[in-house]
Amino acid sequence: MNDIRAWAPGARNLEVVADGRRTGGGGGGGAELPPPASGAAKTPRHLLPGAGAEPVPDPMTAYQPEGVHGPSQLVDHDAFRWTDGDWRGLPLADAVIYELHVGTFSDAGTFDGVAGKIPHLQSLGVNAIEIMPVAMFPGTRGWGYDGVDLYAPHPEYGGPEGLKRLVDACHAAGIAVVMDVVYNHVGPDGNYLTQFGPYFTDTYKTPWGAALNFDDRGSDGVRRFFIENALMWLRDYHCDGLRLDAVQAIIDTSAIHFLESVTVAVRGLEAERARAFWLIAESDLNDPRIVSPRERGGYGFDAQWSDDFHHALHAHLTGERKGYYEDFGLLADVVTALRQAFVFDGRYSRHRDRSHGRRPTGLAGTAFLAYIQDHDQGGNRARGERISQLVSPGLCRVAATLVLTSPFTPMLFAGEEWGATTPFLYFTDHDSARLGRAVTEGRRREFAAFEWPAGEVPDPQALTTFEASKLRWEELENEAHAATLKWYRELLRLRAADPWLRDGRMDAVELEYDEASRWLVMRRGATSVLCNFAATPTSLAVPGELLLASEPGVRVNQGQAQMPAESAAVLRLG
Repeated sequence: MNDIRAWAPGARNLEVVADGRRTGGGGGGGAELPPPASGAAKTPRHLLPGAGAEPVPDPMTAYQPEGVHGPSQLVDHDAFRWTDGDWRGLPLADAVIYELHVGTFSDAGTFDGVAGKIPHLQSLGVNAIEIMPVAMFPGTRGWGYDGVDLYAPHPEYGGPEGLKRLVDACHAAGIAVVMDVVYNHVGPDGNYLTQFGPYFTDTYKTPWGAALNFDDRGSDGVRRFFIENALMWLRDYHCDGLRLDAVQAIIDTSAIHFLESVTVAVRGLEAERARAFWLIAESDLNDPRIVSPRERGGYGFDAQWSDDFHHALHAHLTGERKGYYEDFGLLADVVTALRQAFVFDGRYSRHRDRSHGRRPTGLAGTAFLAYIQDHDQGGNRARGERISQLVSPGLCRVAATLVLTSPFTPMLFAGEEWGATTPFLYFTDHDSARLGRAVTEGRRREFAAFEWPAGEVPDPQALTTFEASKLRWEELENEAHAATLKWYRELLRLRAADPWLRDGRMDAVELEYDEASRWLVMRRGATSVLCNFAATPTSLAVPGELLLASEPGVRVNQGQAQMPAESAAVLRLG
Protein backbone atom coordinates (compact mmCIF):
# COMPACT_ATOMS: atom_id res chain seq x y z
CA MET A 1 0.00 0.00 0.00
CA ASN A 2 1.21 3.54 -0.73
CA ASP A 3 2.48 5.39 2.33
CA ILE A 4 3.82 8.83 1.42
CA ARG A 5 1.95 12.09 1.99
CA ALA A 6 3.40 14.89 -0.14
CA TRP A 7 2.44 18.28 -1.49
CA ALA A 8 3.92 18.02 -4.96
CA PRO A 9 2.23 20.17 -7.61
CA GLY A 10 5.47 20.16 -9.60
CA ALA A 11 5.62 16.36 -9.79
CA ARG A 12 3.79 15.18 -12.89
CA ASN A 13 3.79 11.50 -11.97
CA LEU A 14 4.67 11.00 -8.30
CA GLU A 15 5.51 7.38 -7.50
CA VAL A 16 6.76 5.49 -4.43
CA VAL A 17 9.68 3.08 -4.72
CA ALA A 18 9.89 0.41 -1.97
CA ASP A 19 11.44 -3.07 -2.08
CA GLY A 20 12.15 -2.56 -5.75
CA ARG A 21 8.48 -1.98 -6.56
CA ARG A 22 6.81 1.19 -7.84
CA THR A 23 3.37 2.20 -6.67
CA GLY A 24 1.20 5.27 -6.94
CA GLY A 25 1.27 7.63 -9.83
CA GLY A 26 -0.28 11.05 -9.65
CA GLY A 27 0.59 14.70 -9.39
CA GLY A 28 -0.05 17.90 -11.20
CA GLY A 29 -1.45 19.81 -8.27
CA GLY A 30 -0.56 17.59 -5.37
CA ALA A 31 -0.45 14.02 -4.21
CA GLU A 32 -2.03 12.58 -1.11
CA LEU A 33 -0.95 8.95 -0.76
CA PRO A 34 -2.58 6.95 2.07
CA PRO A 35 -0.70 5.52 5.09
CA PRO A 36 0.89 2.06 4.97
CA ALA A 37 -0.56 -1.27 5.95
CA SER A 38 0.23 -2.45 9.49
CA GLY A 39 3.89 -3.40 9.93
CA ALA A 40 5.07 -1.68 6.73
CA ALA A 41 6.30 1.55 8.28
CA LYS A 42 9.92 0.37 8.67
CA THR A 43 10.35 -0.24 4.94
CA PRO A 44 12.62 2.44 3.41
CA ARG A 45 11.01 4.37 0.56
CA HIS A 46 12.08 6.80 -2.14
CA LEU A 47 9.89 9.04 -4.26
CA LEU A 48 10.02 9.45 -8.02
CA PRO A 49 8.85 13.02 -8.70
CA GLY A 50 8.53 12.50 -12.45
CA ALA A 51 9.28 10.37 -15.49
CA GLY A 52 13.02 9.76 -15.78
CA ALA A 53 13.71 11.30 -12.38
CA GLU A 54 16.17 9.83 -9.88
CA PRO A 55 14.68 8.44 -6.64
CA VAL A 56 14.75 11.08 -3.89
CA PRO A 57 13.57 11.34 -0.25
CA ASP A 58 10.07 12.41 0.68
CA PRO A 59 10.07 16.20 1.37
CA MET A 60 8.18 15.48 4.61
CA THR A 61 10.23 12.44 5.58
CA ALA A 62 10.13 11.76 9.32
CA TYR A 63 13.37 9.77 9.40
CA GLN A 64 16.41 9.51 7.11
CA PRO A 65 18.58 6.77 8.65
CA GLU A 66 20.90 6.64 5.62
CA GLY A 67 21.49 10.35 5.13
CA VAL A 68 20.02 13.22 3.11
CA HIS A 69 20.12 11.27 -0.18
CA GLY A 70 18.91 7.95 1.24
CA PRO A 71 15.43 6.42 1.46
CA SER A 72 12.76 7.75 3.80
CA GLN A 73 11.26 5.85 6.71
CA LEU A 74 7.91 6.48 8.33
CA VAL A 75 7.55 7.10 12.06
CA ASP A 76 4.49 6.16 14.10
CA HIS A 77 4.40 9.07 16.53
CA ASP A 78 1.60 7.45 18.53
CA ALA A 79 3.82 4.49 19.42
CA PHE A 80 6.11 6.34 21.85
CA ARG A 81 5.12 5.95 25.52
CA TRP A 82 5.27 9.45 26.93
CA THR A 83 5.35 10.00 30.70
CA ASP A 84 4.86 13.78 30.70
CA GLY A 85 1.06 13.85 30.81
CA ASP A 86 1.06 16.24 33.77
CA TRP A 87 3.51 18.69 32.20
CA ARG A 88 1.93 22.04 31.40
CA GLY A 89 5.02 24.07 30.60
CA LEU A 90 6.47 27.19 32.23
CA PRO A 91 5.78 30.94 32.02
CA LEU A 92 8.42 32.54 29.81
CA ALA A 93 8.85 35.27 32.45
CA ASP A 94 10.28 32.63 34.81
CA ALA A 95 12.51 30.96 32.24
CA VAL A 96 16.28 30.69 32.28
CA ILE A 97 17.20 29.36 28.83
CA TYR A 98 20.35 27.36 28.04
CA GLU A 99 21.39 27.10 24.39
CA LEU A 100 23.24 23.94 23.42
CA HIS A 101 24.48 21.99 20.42
CA VAL A 102 23.70 18.28 20.71
CA GLY A 103 26.89 17.08 19.01
CA THR A 104 29.30 19.06 21.19
CA PHE A 105 27.47 19.11 24.52
CA SER A 106 28.44 15.62 25.69
CA ASP A 107 31.05 13.01 24.86
CA ALA A 108 28.36 10.89 23.19
CA GLY A 109 27.13 13.80 21.07
CA THR A 110 23.55 12.48 21.16
CA PHE A 111 20.12 13.28 22.59
CA ASP A 112 20.77 10.67 25.28
CA GLY A 113 24.08 12.38 26.03
CA VAL A 114 22.22 15.64 26.65
CA ALA A 115 19.74 13.82 28.91
CA GLY A 116 22.67 12.55 30.95
CA LYS A 117 23.59 16.16 31.83
CA ILE A 118 20.12 17.07 33.17
CA PRO A 119 21.32 16.89 36.82
CA HIS A 120 23.94 19.54 36.01
CA LEU A 121 21.30 21.80 34.46
CA GLN A 122 19.04 21.35 37.47
CA SER A 123 21.78 22.18 39.96
CA LEU A 124 22.73 25.22 37.88
CA GLY A 125 19.20 26.61 38.01
CA VAL A 126 18.32 26.30 34.31
CA ASN A 127 14.69 25.43 33.52
CA ALA A 128 14.69 25.51 29.71
CA ILE A 129 17.05 24.33 26.98
CA GLU A 130 17.18 25.69 23.45
CA ILE A 131 18.55 23.08 21.06
CA MET A 132 20.37 24.17 17.91
CA PRO A 133 18.67 22.72 14.78
CA VAL A 134 18.41 18.94 14.67
CA ALA A 135 16.54 18.60 11.37
CA MET A 136 18.41 16.39 8.92
CA PHE A 137 21.58 17.93 7.48
CA PRO A 138 24.45 16.53 5.36
CA GLY A 139 27.08 14.28 6.92
CA THR A 140 27.46 13.33 10.56
CA ARG A 141 28.32 16.70 12.13
CA GLY A 142 27.29 20.31 11.60
CA TRP A 143 25.54 23.28 13.15
CA GLY A 144 22.21 22.26 11.60
CA TYR A 145 21.42 25.53 9.82
CA ASP A 146 21.87 23.88 6.41
CA GLY A 147 19.12 21.34 7.01
CA VAL A 148 17.17 19.87 4.10
CA ASP A 149 14.77 17.28 5.52
CA LEU A 150 13.05 19.55 8.01
CA TYR A 151 10.71 16.90 9.44
CA ALA A 152 13.44 14.35 10.26
CA PRO A 153 15.60 14.55 13.45
CA HIS A 154 19.25 13.80 12.69
CA PRO A 155 20.04 10.05 12.96
CA GLU A 156 23.53 10.66 14.40
CA TYR A 157 21.89 12.33 17.39
CA GLY A 158 19.46 9.47 17.98
CA GLY A 159 16.68 10.15 15.48
CA PRO A 160 13.02 10.59 16.41
CA GLU A 161 13.07 8.15 19.34
CA GLY A 162 16.14 9.77 20.87
CA LEU A 163 14.63 13.24 20.70
CA LYS A 164 11.42 12.04 22.33
CA ARG A 165 13.39 10.39 25.16
CA LEU A 166 15.25 13.66 25.76
CA VAL A 167 12.11 15.82 25.84
CA ASP A 168 10.37 13.34 28.13
CA ALA A 169 13.35 13.32 30.51
CA CYS A 170 13.56 17.11 30.51
CA HIS A 171 9.88 17.45 31.40
CA ALA A 172 10.30 14.94 34.24
CA ALA A 173 13.04 17.24 35.58
CA GLY A 174 10.96 20.43 35.19
CA ILE A 175 12.90 21.63 32.14
CA ALA A 176 11.21 23.02 29.02
CA VAL A 177 12.59 22.34 25.53
CA VAL A 178 12.80 24.93 22.73
CA MET A 179 13.64 23.72 19.22
CA ASP A 180 15.64 25.94 16.88
CA VAL A 181 14.10 25.82 13.39
CA VAL A 182 15.22 27.34 10.09
CA TYR A 183 12.52 28.69 7.79
CA ASN A 184 14.57 31.30 5.92
CA HIS A 185 16.54 28.95 3.66
CA VAL A 186 17.27 25.29 2.97
CA GLY A 187 20.75 23.81 2.60
CA PRO A 188 22.07 22.93 -0.88
CA ASP A 189 23.22 19.36 -0.24
CA GLY A 190 20.22 17.01 -0.40
CA ASN A 191 17.75 19.75 -1.30
CA TYR A 192 15.23 18.26 -3.72
CA LEU A 193 12.33 20.62 -3.09
CA THR A 194 12.44 22.18 -6.56
CA GLN A 195 11.43 18.82 -8.03
CA PHE A 196 8.16 18.86 -6.08
CA GLY A 197 6.76 22.35 -6.32
CA PRO A 198 7.28 26.15 -6.23
CA TYR A 199 9.13 26.14 -2.91
CA PHE A 200 11.44 28.96 -4.06
CA THR A 201 10.97 32.30 -5.77
CA ASP A 202 13.30 34.30 -8.00
CA THR A 203 11.69 37.54 -6.83
CA TYR A 204 14.01 37.83 -3.81
CA LYS A 205 17.48 36.73 -2.78
CA THR A 206 18.82 35.86 0.66
CA PRO A 207 22.42 35.61 1.93
CA TRP A 208 22.11 31.87 1.28
CA GLY A 209 20.73 32.06 -2.27
CA ALA A 210 17.18 31.75 -3.62
CA ALA A 211 14.45 32.80 -1.21
CA LEU A 212 11.73 30.45 -0.05
CA ASN A 213 8.38 31.27 -1.62
CA PHE A 214 6.12 32.75 1.06
CA ASP A 215 4.19 35.25 -1.07
CA ASP A 216 4.58 34.42 -4.77
CA ARG A 217 2.47 32.18 -7.01
CA GLY A 218 1.87 28.77 -5.42
CA SER A 219 2.96 29.98 -1.99
CA ASP A 220 -0.09 28.68 -0.09
CA GLY A 221 1.28 25.15 -0.13
CA VAL A 222 4.75 26.31 0.84
CA ARG A 223 3.38 28.17 3.83
CA ARG A 224 1.42 25.08 4.91
CA PHE A 225 4.59 22.97 4.57
CA PHE A 226 6.47 25.15 7.07
CA ILE A 227 3.53 25.77 9.41
CA GLU A 228 2.90 22.04 9.65
CA ASN A 229 6.58 21.59 10.43
CA ALA A 230 6.30 24.07 13.30
CA LEU A 231 3.28 22.22 14.69
CA MET A 232 5.05 18.88 14.36
CA TRP A 233 7.84 19.78 16.83
CA LEU A 234 5.27 20.93 19.38
CA ARG A 235 2.66 18.20 18.84
CA ASP A 236 4.63 15.05 17.97
CA TYR A 237 7.84 15.78 19.93
CA HIS A 238 6.18 17.65 22.84
CA CYS A 239 8.60 20.60 22.54
CA ASP A 240 7.62 23.70 24.51
CA GLY A 241 8.56 26.30 21.95
CA LEU A 242 10.35 27.22 18.75
CA ARG A 243 13.17 29.61 18.04
CA LEU A 244 12.96 30.80 14.42
CA ASP A 245 16.31 31.57 12.84
CA ALA A 246 17.02 34.94 11.16
CA VAL A 247 13.41 35.90 10.45
CA GLN A 248 14.54 39.05 8.61
CA ALA A 249 15.38 36.70 5.72
CA ILE A 250 11.80 35.38 5.58
CA ILE A 251 10.59 37.74 2.89
CA ASP A 252 6.81 38.07 2.76
CA THR A 253 4.81 41.05 1.54
CA SER A 254 1.44 39.38 2.18
CA ALA A 255 -1.20 41.21 4.21
CA ILE A 256 -0.84 38.41 6.76
CA HIS A 257 2.88 37.79 7.21
CA PHE A 258 4.07 34.19 7.44
CA LEU A 259 5.20 34.81 11.03
CA GLU A 260 1.71 35.85 12.03
CA SER A 261 0.33 32.73 10.33
CA VAL A 262 2.70 30.63 12.44
CA THR A 263 1.42 32.39 15.56
CA VAL A 264 -2.22 31.71 14.65
CA ALA A 265 -1.52 28.02 14.05
CA VAL A 266 0.49 27.61 17.26
CA ARG A 267 -2.13 29.40 19.37
CA GLY A 268 -4.70 27.01 17.94
CA LEU A 269 -2.59 24.06 19.08
CA GLU A 270 -2.25 25.69 22.51
CA ALA A 271 -6.02 25.74 22.88
CA GLU A 272 -6.28 22.14 21.74
CA ARG A 273 -3.54 20.90 24.10
CA ALA A 274 -4.32 23.23 27.04
CA ARG A 275 -0.68 24.28 27.42
CA ALA A 276 1.40 27.26 26.40
CA PHE A 277 4.00 27.23 23.63
CA TRP A 278 6.74 29.84 23.21
CA LEU A 279 7.57 31.48 19.89
CA ILE A 280 10.99 33.14 19.88
CA ALA A 281 12.50 34.95 16.90
CA GLU A 282 16.03 35.82 15.92
CA SER A 283 15.88 39.17 14.13
CA ASP A 284 18.27 42.03 13.41
CA LEU A 285 15.45 44.35 12.34
CA ASN A 286 14.84 45.97 15.76
CA ASP A 287 11.17 45.85 14.77
CA PRO A 288 8.79 45.70 17.77
CA ARG A 289 6.04 44.23 15.56
CA ILE A 290 7.63 40.80 15.87
CA VAL A 291 6.89 40.60 19.61
CA SER A 292 3.85 42.88 19.70
CA PRO A 293 0.36 41.36 20.11
CA ARG A 294 -1.60 40.68 16.95
CA GLU A 295 -4.38 43.00 18.14
CA ARG A 296 -1.81 45.83 18.06
CA GLY A 297 -0.68 44.99 14.53
CA GLY A 298 2.16 42.71 15.60
CA TYR A 299 3.04 39.13 14.73
CA GLY A 300 2.36 37.87 18.25
CA PHE A 301 5.70 36.19 19.04
CA ASP A 302 6.54 35.83 22.73
CA ALA A 303 10.15 36.98 22.54
CA GLN A 304 13.15 37.66 20.35
CA TRP A 305 16.90 37.52 20.81
CA SER A 306 18.38 40.87 21.81
CA ASP A 307 21.52 41.33 19.75
CA ASP A 308 21.78 45.01 20.70
CA PHE A 309 22.19 44.05 24.36
CA HIS A 310 24.84 41.48 23.44
CA HIS A 311 26.73 43.79 21.08
CA ALA A 312 26.70 46.69 23.53
CA LEU A 313 27.98 44.57 26.40
CA HIS A 314 30.52 42.65 24.28
CA ALA A 315 31.99 45.79 22.71
CA HIS A 316 32.33 47.48 26.10
CA LEU A 317 33.93 44.41 27.67
CA THR A 318 36.38 43.62 24.87
CA GLY A 319 37.04 46.96 23.17
CA GLU A 320 36.31 45.36 19.79
CA ARG A 321 35.00 47.73 17.12
CA LYS A 322 35.13 45.76 13.87
CA GLY A 323 32.09 44.64 11.88
CA TYR A 324 28.77 45.26 13.63
CA TYR A 325 30.62 46.16 16.83
CA GLU A 326 31.59 49.51 15.28
CA ASP A 327 28.16 50.83 16.32
CA PHE A 328 28.82 50.07 19.99
CA GLY A 329 31.39 50.42 22.74
CA LEU A 330 30.16 53.03 25.19
CA LEU A 331 28.82 52.10 28.61
CA ALA A 332 25.93 54.38 27.64
CA ASP A 333 24.95 51.79 25.00
CA VAL A 334 24.74 49.11 27.70
CA VAL A 335 22.53 51.44 29.75
CA THR A 336 20.25 52.10 26.76
CA ALA A 337 19.94 48.37 26.14
CA LEU A 338 18.97 47.79 29.78
CA ARG A 339 16.33 50.50 29.54
CA GLN A 340 14.65 49.46 26.29
CA ALA A 341 16.38 46.41 24.73
CA PHE A 342 16.99 48.17 21.39
CA VAL A 343 19.97 50.52 21.29
CA PHE A 344 19.05 51.36 17.72
CA ASP A 345 15.50 52.64 18.02
CA GLY A 346 15.49 54.77 14.88
CA ARG A 347 18.88 56.37 15.33
CA TYR A 348 21.65 56.36 12.71
CA SER A 349 23.76 53.19 12.43
CA ARG A 350 27.28 53.73 11.13
CA HIS A 351 27.64 50.04 10.29
CA ARG A 352 24.50 50.11 8.12
CA ASP A 353 24.91 53.73 6.98
CA ARG A 354 21.25 54.41 7.64
CA SER A 355 18.79 54.90 10.46
CA HIS A 356 17.77 51.62 12.04
CA GLY A 357 15.09 50.22 14.32
CA ARG A 358 12.14 51.52 16.27
CA ARG A 359 11.54 52.04 20.00
CA PRO A 360 9.80 49.02 21.61
CA THR A 361 7.32 51.13 23.57
CA GLY A 362 5.04 49.27 25.97
CA LEU A 363 6.77 45.90 25.71
CA ALA A 364 7.98 43.86 28.68
CA GLY A 365 11.62 43.04 29.14
CA THR A 366 10.74 39.35 29.16
CA ALA A 367 9.98 39.69 25.44
CA PHE A 368 13.74 39.93 24.84
CA LEU A 369 16.44 37.33 25.47
CA ALA A 370 19.66 38.66 27.01
CA TYR A 371 22.99 36.85 26.70
CA ILE A 372 26.74 37.46 26.65
CA GLN A 373 27.37 34.76 24.05
CA ASP A 374 25.56 32.40 21.71
CA HIS A 375 26.47 30.04 18.88
CA ASP A 376 26.78 32.86 16.33
CA GLN A 377 28.94 35.13 18.45
CA GLY A 378 31.50 32.35 18.84
CA GLY A 379 31.18 30.75 15.44
CA ASN A 380 31.30 34.07 13.62
CA ARG A 381 34.85 34.50 14.89
CA ALA A 382 37.71 32.87 12.99
CA ARG A 383 38.93 31.01 16.08
CA GLY A 384 35.56 30.59 17.75
CA GLU A 385 36.60 32.24 21.02
CA ARG A 386 34.17 32.40 23.89
CA ILE A 387 33.91 35.52 26.06
CA SER A 388 35.97 33.69 28.71
CA GLN A 389 38.86 33.58 26.23
CA LEU A 390 38.61 37.30 25.46
CA VAL A 391 38.30 38.97 28.87
CA SER A 392 39.25 38.25 32.47
CA PRO A 393 37.25 35.93 34.75
CA GLY A 394 36.29 39.02 36.76
CA LEU A 395 34.72 40.73 33.76
CA CYS A 396 32.96 37.49 32.78
CA ARG A 397 31.34 37.46 36.22
CA VAL A 398 30.35 41.13 35.89
CA ALA A 399 28.72 40.39 32.52
CA ALA A 400 26.91 37.35 33.92
CA THR A 401 25.61 39.50 36.77
CA LEU A 402 24.04 41.96 34.35
CA VAL A 403 22.44 39.22 32.23
CA LEU A 404 20.97 37.35 35.19
CA THR A 405 19.65 40.43 37.01
CA SER A 406 18.39 42.25 33.92
CA PRO A 407 14.68 42.73 33.15
CA PHE A 408 15.10 40.35 30.21
CA THR A 409 14.72 36.59 29.81
CA PRO A 410 18.28 35.32 30.36
CA MET A 411 19.99 32.85 28.05
CA LEU A 412 23.27 31.05 28.66
CA PHE A 413 25.40 29.27 26.07
CA ALA A 414 26.54 25.76 26.99
CA GLY A 415 29.79 25.82 28.97
CA GLU A 416 29.59 29.52 29.74
CA GLU A 417 28.64 28.78 33.34
CA TRP A 418 32.09 27.43 34.13
CA GLY A 419 34.10 29.56 31.71
CA ALA A 420 34.76 26.71 29.26
CA THR A 421 38.09 27.01 27.44
CA THR A 422 36.95 25.10 24.37
CA PRO A 423 36.09 27.30 21.38
CA PHE A 424 32.83 26.99 19.49
CA LEU A 425 33.94 26.79 15.88
CA TYR A 426 31.97 26.55 12.67
CA PHE A 427 32.05 22.95 11.43
CA THR A 428 30.50 21.00 8.54
CA ASP A 429 30.65 17.53 7.00
CA HIS A 430 29.53 17.87 3.39
CA ASP A 431 29.75 14.66 1.36
CA SER A 432 30.32 16.69 -1.79
CA ALA A 433 34.04 17.49 -2.12
CA ARG A 434 33.19 20.51 -4.28
CA LEU A 435 30.77 21.95 -1.73
CA GLY A 436 33.11 21.18 1.17
CA ARG A 437 35.95 22.96 -0.60
CA ALA A 438 33.71 25.95 -1.34
CA VAL A 439 32.76 26.22 2.36
CA THR A 440 36.40 26.07 3.45
CA GLU A 441 37.58 28.65 0.91
CA GLY A 442 34.60 30.93 1.59
CA ARG A 443 35.31 30.86 5.30
CA ARG A 444 38.91 31.90 4.74
CA ARG A 445 37.93 34.71 2.36
CA GLU A 446 35.39 35.96 4.89
CA PHE A 447 38.03 36.42 7.57
CA ALA A 448 40.70 37.80 5.25
CA ALA A 449 38.92 41.16 5.64
CA PHE A 450 39.61 40.91 9.37
CA GLU A 451 43.31 40.27 8.68
CA TRP A 452 43.23 36.64 9.77
CA PRO A 453 45.89 34.59 7.89
CA ALA A 454 44.17 31.82 5.93
CA GLY A 455 46.27 29.17 7.67
CA GLU A 456 44.94 30.23 11.06
CA VAL A 457 41.27 29.83 10.13
CA PRO A 458 40.22 26.28 11.10
CA ASP A 459 38.86 24.19 8.22
CA PRO A 460 35.10 23.71 8.83
CA GLN A 461 35.26 20.33 7.07
CA ALA A 462 38.02 18.94 9.28
CA LEU A 463 37.01 16.48 12.00
CA THR A 464 39.47 18.20 14.35
CA THR A 465 37.46 21.44 14.09
CA PHE A 466 34.38 19.66 15.40
CA GLU A 467 36.30 17.77 18.09
CA ALA A 468 37.93 20.97 19.35
CA SER A 469 34.44 22.40 19.94
CA LYS A 470 33.26 19.60 22.25
CA LEU A 471 32.90 20.66 25.87
CA ARG A 472 35.43 19.27 28.35
CA TRP A 473 33.38 18.46 31.41
CA GLU A 474 36.52 17.58 33.36
CA GLU A 475 37.19 21.32 33.58
CA LEU A 476 34.59 21.45 36.35
CA GLU A 477 37.17 19.83 38.64
CA ASN A 478 39.44 22.87 38.22
CA GLU A 479 39.19 25.38 41.09
CA ALA A 480 38.89 28.47 38.85
CA HIS A 481 36.11 26.91 36.74
CA ALA A 482 34.32 25.74 39.88
CA ALA A 483 34.40 29.32 41.24
CA THR A 484 32.74 30.65 38.08
CA LEU A 485 30.09 27.93 38.24
CA LYS A 486 29.43 28.79 41.89
CA TRP A 487 28.79 32.44 40.92
CA TYR A 488 26.28 31.45 38.24
CA ARG A 489 24.46 29.17 40.66
CA GLU A 490 24.28 31.91 43.30
CA LEU A 491 22.91 34.43 40.80
CA LEU A 492 20.30 32.00 39.51
CA ARG A 493 19.17 31.10 43.03
CA LEU A 494 18.79 34.81 43.76
CA ARG A 495 16.84 35.39 40.54
CA ALA A 496 14.47 32.53 41.36
CA ALA A 497 13.84 33.90 44.85
CA ASP A 498 13.60 37.62 44.04
CA PRO A 499 10.36 38.76 42.34
CA TRP A 500 11.97 42.15 41.57
CA LEU A 501 14.39 40.38 39.24
CA ARG A 502 11.65 38.59 37.30
CA ASP A 503 9.02 41.29 36.81
CA GLY A 504 10.26 42.29 33.33
CA ARG A 505 9.34 45.96 33.75
CA MET A 506 11.86 47.98 31.78
CA ASP A 507 10.15 51.22 32.85
CA ALA A 508 10.93 50.35 36.49
CA VAL A 509 14.68 49.91 35.92
CA GLU A 510 16.70 52.76 37.46
CA LEU A 511 20.24 53.24 36.21
CA GLU A 512 23.25 55.36 37.12
CA TYR A 513 26.62 55.11 35.46
CA ASP A 514 29.94 56.88 34.91
CA GLU A 515 31.40 56.52 31.43
CA ALA A 516 34.90 57.58 32.41
CA SER A 517 35.13 55.55 35.62
CA ARG A 518 33.29 52.58 34.04
CA TRP A 519 30.84 51.77 36.82
CA LEU A 520 27.12 51.09 36.62
CA VAL A 521 24.39 50.79 39.26
CA MET A 522 21.05 49.22 38.36
CA ARG A 523 18.12 49.35 40.80
CA ARG A 524 15.16 47.03 40.45
CA GLY A 525 12.77 47.61 43.32
CA ALA A 526 14.59 46.90 46.56
CA THR A 527 17.47 45.21 44.74
CA SER A 528 20.59 47.08 43.59
CA VAL A 529 23.18 45.65 41.19
CA LEU A 530 26.67 47.18 41.23
CA CYS A 531 29.10 46.62 38.35
CA ASN A 532 32.68 47.87 38.21
CA PHE A 533 34.07 47.27 34.70
CA ALA A 534 37.27 49.18 35.43
CA ALA A 535 40.71 47.69 36.08
CA THR A 536 40.91 49.82 39.23
CA PRO A 537 38.85 49.78 42.47
CA THR A 538 36.04 52.25 43.02
CA SER A 539 33.77 53.39 45.84
CA LEU A 540 30.02 53.78 45.31
CA ALA A 541 27.44 55.38 47.59
CA VAL A 542 24.70 52.75 47.57
CA PRO A 543 22.64 51.86 50.66
CA GLY A 544 21.67 48.30 51.38
CA GLU A 545 22.76 44.95 52.72
CA LEU A 546 25.24 42.94 50.69
CA LEU A 547 23.66 39.76 49.30
CA LEU A 548 26.19 38.54 46.73
CA ALA A 549 29.70 39.57 45.71
CA SER A 550 31.67 38.28 42.75
CA GLU A 551 35.02 39.03 44.42
CA PRO A 552 36.10 38.57 48.05
CA GLY A 553 37.22 42.19 48.34
CA VAL A 554 33.73 43.71 48.00
CA ARG A 555 32.77 45.58 51.20
CA VAL A 556 29.64 47.54 52.12
CA ASN A 557 29.70 49.81 55.18
CA GLN A 558 27.39 52.68 56.12
CA GLY A 559 26.00 53.08 52.62
CA GLN A 560 29.39 52.96 50.93
CA ALA A 561 30.33 50.03 48.68
CA GLN A 562 34.01 49.31 48.12
CA MET A 563 34.30 47.61 44.75
CA PRO A 564 37.56 45.93 43.68
CA ALA A 565 38.60 46.01 40.04
CA GLU A 566 36.28 44.10 37.67
CA SER A 567 33.74 43.11 40.29
CA ALA A 568 30.00 42.94 40.81
CA ALA A 569 27.71 42.92 43.83
CA VAL A 570 24.00 42.65 44.60
CA LEU A 571 22.51 44.62 47.53
CA ARG A 572 19.09 44.64 49.13
CA LEU A 573 17.45 47.55 50.95
CA GLY A 574 16.18 46.61 54.41
